[in-house]
Amino acid sequence: EQARKLVESDEVLLIFNPLGTPPNTAIQKYLNTKKVPQLFVATGATKWNDPKDFPWTMGWQPNYQSESAIYAKYILKNKPDAKIAVLYQNDDYGKDYLKGFKDGLGDKAASMIIVEESYEVSQPTIDSNIVKLKSLNADVFFNVSTPKFAAQAIKKMNEIGWKPMHFLNGVSSSIGSVIKPAGFENSQDIISSNYLKDPTDAEWKNDAGMKAWNEFLDKYYPEANRTDIFVMYAYTVAQGLEHVLKASGDNLTRANVMKQAASIKDLQLGGLLPGIKVNTSATDFAPISQVQLMRLKGETWERFGEILSDDVGG
Repeated sequence: EQARKLVESDEVLLIFNPLGTPPNTAIQKYLNTKKVPQLFVATGATKWNDPKDFPWTMGWQPNYQSESAIYAKYILKNKPDAKIAVLYQNDDYGKDYLKGFKDGLGDKAASMIIVEESYEVSQPTIDSNIVKLKSLNADVFFNVSTPKFAAQAIKKMNEIGWKPMHFLNGVSSSIGSVIKPAGFENSQDIISSNYLKDPTDAEWKNDAGMKAWNEFLDKYYPEANRTDIFVMYAYTVAQGLEHVLKASGDNLTRANVMKQAASIKDLQLGGLLPGIKVNTSATDFAPISQVQLMRLKGETWERFGEILSDDVGG
């Protein structure tokens, strides 16, 4: 109803960065029928990259299947005899990660994954799910959860002394909204991935992109929580929109906006990790498809290895 109001009474040019897989799924057909850009959606579901069937919907961040396939390949290389427990949210978001992870493990998936445990987003807590997973003696844990549940899982694992190799989906890698509330001491050596510069990492102290971000916040959003990666996410995706609007020039039609959004070549933005660029085409609606693995050390993430990409589901 809110999307309908924006389109039919406010007559907006486009709907930018709407959040969440189920809400975006609910408005996707409507916006495509109305030919209104559903631009740079704030969810990494793989299905936003479908220009043939949904030419008015475009993703932004690396898709969930690619991200989880990268974790799977790391496990195959570094712990080939792993007994893996997967916890996932019981919706399109969780299932997308699970599919990419199984695709990444290939024919080893059936023997390596010893349990797939789902939880409902309406649950107040996932403590009992974590207790169950520990009882099965898994030594690798793939944690597909949103920030509130991710913090609960990390705390509970520490409480009951379960210390598997822990992979945490990038959605929940924020120091400010997940790791700090869960406790730094409980989060050591968790592996995740990112494509954005982490504002808590001293490595970027003198970085031009980070300086520009801080100056922007000083001017427009001084009360921002600067340890929260989502603030960097918002700034970077907004720069993506700025690029598209500038490229559209004076021809601000919905069709031209989508045409420019689908013609981005090697766009470098200040908040992206070095080497990660934004690219789209008429047949590729996945603007960012690279990540780098990182491991929690002390109170910050340490990146390791090279920039990785995986075109699962792309």
